[in-house]
Amino acid sequence: MNWESWSAFWDMGGRGFFVWGSYGALLIAVIAELVSLRQARKSALQALQEDHDS
Repeated sequence: MNWESWSAFWDMGGRGFFVWGSYGALLIAVIAELVSLRQARKSALQALQEDHDS
């Protein structure tokens, strides 16, 4: 795939909104998953520490 210019690349033949919107939604989902995993790991480690201490 060759584009004539950067604006043509970003436009994606008139489908740029959907293409880049999909990438944006994916990025948001991945970031949310990483934050969720980090919080779950922190909670699990905290629970293990509490079990070990008691």
